[in-house]
Amino acid sequence: MPNKVIVTCAITGSIHTPSMSAYLPFTSETIASQAIAAAEAGAAILHMHARDPNNGRPTGDPDVYMRFLPKIKASTNAVINITTGGSLYMDLDQRLAAAVRAKPEMASFNMGSINFSIHRLAGKRTEWKYDWEQPFLAQTEGNIFRNTFVDMKRVVKELAEGCGTRFEFECYDVGHLYNLAYLLDEKLVEPPLFIQTIFGILGGLGTDIELLSYVRATADRLFGRENYHWSILGAGRHQMRLVTLGAIMGGNVRVGLEDSLYLGKGELAPSNAEQVKKIIRILKELSFEIASPNDVRKMLALKGADRVAI
Repeated sequence: MPNKVIVTCAITGSIHTPSMSAYLPFTSETIASQAIAAAEAGAAILHMHARDPNNGRPTGDPDVYMRFLPKIKASTNAVINITTGGSLYMDLDQRLAAAVRAKPEMASFNMGSINFSIHRLAGKRTEWKYDWEQPFLAQTEGNIFRNTFVDMKRVVKELAEGCGTRFEFECYDVGHLYNLAYLLDEKLVEPPLFIQTIFGILGGLGTDIELLSYVRATADRLFGRENYHWSILGAGRHQMRLVTLGAIMGGNVRVGLEDSLYLGKGELAPSNAEQVKKIIRILKELSFEIASPNDVRKMLALKGADRVAI
């Protein structure tokens, strides 16, 4: 499907907190409505996290997911992609619980441990809506986001083998591409791979433009371009610049309020759908076609929405 670009939208994530933007969805109703609107705007994949509806704190509780996932599935044809990253303070049991229960077409899959730090966000505000927010952010300075090879093999066993789920392989560093190549060599995963390279998180890849070319060349060498679909995630203010350049280089794109709260310089995005509309407008002006959810199912060899437990 030449020139067809997959647009993923990450609806809420576990990085930003309610005090940072009034538009960040965290109730079941707002997560569902924003996800549906993002799909209607053209996002083919919806990357999902859950939040405590009372205070916005990230949660891995499958019951909370089930308050909004059925509504999204009933209202859209989008591919639902459930995180297994969860949040920085969840153990692997908590991170896997929702995906194991829902048996989605896709789940995110982190390709290595990382010093994943968002502590600098804790110093950018003096007033917080909820008492968990500032300590949650500040403590990440001493956090290691664990993803060992033992952990990875468990994710494969429980989701790929147990549920028929395929993955969004999240790579925060070049070494994570080599970790994925190891899983491929061990026949734990198989093509077509959907590789999400992440730029701009402290502890991982920076946002230098040259890194896009280096990551692309490394993936080509390790996997062969015919065996994977590349996607780009730019954190914060780098979002639109990096994903646009990545698309020009042959990649797919991810936007959403998980990755950036802004639509433009100094302008908070009023919804996930507005970010989707913006990137699709840019892509169409560059003569790209936008992949539909059914295109994505063919491109990534997904099992189909009729075989999930949502």
